[in-house]
Amino acid sequence: MELYIIILALTVVFSTDAEFVHEDFSIGICSDTEAEKMYGFDNEELWHADFNQKKGVETLPDFGDPLSFPGFYEFSVGETTLCRSNLAKGIKGFKSPPPEMDAPETSIYPKDDVQLGFKNTLICHVTGFYPPSVSILWTKNNVNVTEDISLSQYRPRNGGTFNIFSTLKFTPAEGDIYSCTVNHRALQGQPQTKTWDVDVALPGVGPAVFCGVGLTLGLLGVAAGTFFLVKGNNCN
Repeated sequence: MELYIIILALTVVFSTDAEFVHEDFSIGICSDTEAEKMYGFDNEELWHADFNQKKGVETLPDFGDPLSFPGFYEFSVGETTLCRSNLAKGIKGFKSPPPEMDAPETSIYPKDDVQLGFKNTLICHVTGFYPPSVSILWTKNNVNVTEDISLSQYRPRNGGTFNIFSTLKFTPAEGDIYSCTVNHRALQGQPQTKTWDVDVALPGVGPAVFCGVGLTLGLLGVAAGTFFLVKGNNCN
């Protein structure tokens, strides 16, 4: 699968008594099967096109000033068509040279401290890969999981590689084992799997034992002191 990627960055400098540099960026990705269009500002996503739902998605936090993106989805559809046209011309003109590839690095971890029976979220972080096309599969106790899963947009990194996050909502139960399996062209048919098992530490007995021993020794010391004090008074 060939990829064609366009990344546009516009740097704007506001100058008064001090200099502030902000970066407005746009990312366009297409292949014969996938497409992505995203707009952002200062490394934060503002909007992306959801080509499956055929609409634009505003991702600016609720506390931000409201922004609108009229016509952006239609424009993104047109750009994707042009992207695929340029892709076909590039493949023909350059006779399909082997693409540069970087293999991903994968990690898996819970979002919050783990407590049995309390809902939590597992995060599968895939980073450092190129080109930006990966598949991510979740399993629980070696059984494929398809519900309560979400997938972020591709995020650019310095150096031209990409990040992506997949999350799985779950309720921890002792002994459960979860895995996140990543497949990418650079892995050459050998998927990368990371596992995470529910292992909640039980309260240790050490502190209680030490407290009990200390209290016992203290009481014995008080008793012994009282005994010798009484004996001394009898001698007098």
